Amino acid sequence: MSTATLGHELRILVAEDDRQTRESLSEKIASWGFRILAVGSNQVLDHAQNFDPDILLICLEGSERAGAGVLHELHSRGLKIPTIVTADDANLDTIVKAIRFDAYDFLSRPVNLIHLRVLLNNLRTRLMMSEDNDRLRRELIENGTLGPIIGQSLSMRRVMRLVEEAAASSASVLIAGESGTGKKLVARTIHQLSLRREGPYLEVACAGLPDYLMESELWGHERGAFAGADHRREGFLEIANGGTLLLDEITELKVELQARLLRTIEDKKLRRMGNNDAEIPVDVRLIATSSRNLAEATHYGRLREDLYSRIKTFTIELPALRDRLEDIPVLVESFIKSAAEKNRKTVTGLDNECLEILRLNRWPGNVMQLRNVIERATVVARRPLLAASDLPNDIRRAGRKGPHFEIRVGESLDEVEREFIFKTLDFTNGNKVRAAQILGISLKTLYNRLVRYHGKERDSVSESSHHDN
Repeated sequence: MSTATLGHELRILVAEDDRQTRESLSEKIASWGFRILAVGSNQVLDHAQNFDPDILLICLEGSERAGAGVLHELHSRGLKIPTIVTADDANLDTIVKAIRFDAYDFLSRPVNLIHLRVLLNNLRTRLMMSEDNDRLRRELIENGTLGPIIGQSLSMRRVMRLVEEAAASSASVLIAGESGTGKKLVARTIHQLSLRREGPYLEVACAGLPDYLMESELWGHERGAFAGADHRREGFLEIANGGTLLLDEITELKVELQARLLRTIEDKKLRRMGNNDAEIPVDVRLIATSSRNLAEATHYGRLREDLYSRIKTFTIELPALRDRLEDIPVLVESFIKSAAEKNRKTVTGLDNECLEILRLNRWPGNVMQLRNVIERATVVARRPLLAASDLPNDIRRAGRKGPHFEIRVGESLDEVEREFIFKTLDFTNGNKVRAAQILGISLKTLYNRLVRYHGKERDSVSESSHHDN
């Protein structure tokens, strides 16, 4: 759907095989202020992309007829066009088909024009509100937030855009990143922004249960399926029907179960343990996370290549906190506010020394570690601003020590200065503005030093000018 047109005429694609009905409907709808393209059912797929309709009005005939096939294909392609379905027979089977393909509403034929106009006006209002919400989310991303995801760095803004794109699709998503980078948070945000947000959202830790229990947890079991199975139990795949299932650390799932999972995803059917006859239809969006190198995981057989190919349709890689240190101030501000409210403290911020120590840490536990440190500091703080003394000892020591290099006796001051400047540039990933701040010199002085070392600079420094602010 193209929201760019909502300030003008909405585009409606009318799909109707009866020529007389198609022409009369088109003429009437156009008189209500909509832009119309009327086609036969077999032309919908072509014009769904070329015309880029905001609304689809389609006649849904029998299950083997064109209308149902078109909706199925649009659905499988991930084209989420608000759809009003019409049909000659308002029976339960036809209504069920409309619901299955997420139709906005259903109209019996002959179409009641008054009812149709009300539906279209309601849809116009809904789409305009959706456009406003999209615009607001884009503005929030520019300011460094998307729901609970926070970060003003270029890498995190890129993550936020990918989250929005993933939420708008129905594809499986793979979220990769080190432990503590926020993979579960991103998964939950994708669900909350998606069309499945009214459906269930379940998280399963693949490393949390023994292999012999994981099969039952995911697929469920019938009574008597194994020793101790004294009642029937639905699995997570079945419970998550219509919603989203997160498999956390998917490489920890037994390879045999990975094969079964792939079949379930592709067939959209499952069998509970102990039942080899009845298949249960399921419609679940799969999101998987991993803190491992997935190429290595497939190479060494921890992750099936066919499952990897299936779930990596949409891949989001989360950066480590040490690679986006510029996000620390906004993260800390959010964590302080949350911790202060939770623990009824009057802490409102932190002083410069405390912030500098946090910036100089390497944060092996990433955002999760930072959040835990800030919550602890907020609890023990006795002043409105967090101070260095409120931080744990290991954080203070690591922050004050920071990255270092050795000075060899016999080197000149000029050589020591040169090495110190290069090490600082390495620490800031080539950001000269930040390097000058750390060195306590002006940006002009730093450039003068680099001109003096011209010809001796390492490639990583001379090529880093694109990182400058």
